[in-house]
Amino acid sequence: MTTAHGTGSVDWPTAVQATLHCLTGCAIGEVLGMVIGTGLGWSNGQTIALAVVLAFIFGYALTMRPLLRSGLALAAAVKLALAADTVSIAVMEIVDNLIMLGVPGAMDAGLGNWIFWAALAFALGVAFLVALPINRWMISRGRGHAVVHSQHH
Repeated sequence: MTTAHGTGSVDWPTAVQATLHCLTGCAIGEVLGMVIGTGLGWSNGQTIALAVVLAFIFGYALTMRPLLRSGLALAAAVKLALAADTVSIAVMEIVDNLIMLGVPGAMDAGLGNWIFWAALAFALGVAFLVALPINRWMISRGRGHAVVHSQHH
């Protein structure tokens, strides 16, 4: 993928945009899963499992929506979403859930406690920072979000 400069490398703003797109789906699923699991008093494992599943569902759905609206077949849109987002979502989920588990009391704090929300916001921010260079590297090699961007041109 070439940038406006034609260097063949990916500029940071492109990588940031792709990572923010991925973070949006991850954050929706992660927050929803954490809220549901914590609100229902589920174990940490059950809550994290729900959050991870929802992060992947929402991440893929946000990628597939414009592809489907453009007329792409469902099977092709699913294939592109899997190629574009799987690594990025997986990295973000590993990082943010490890942080949530590592912050003392965060998973048990409850929805009304600032520790829960501060830890979750911090975890998602760190997950973004870890995934950003990975996404930049993948896009520069025609992988990750580059496969979706190729459908827009």
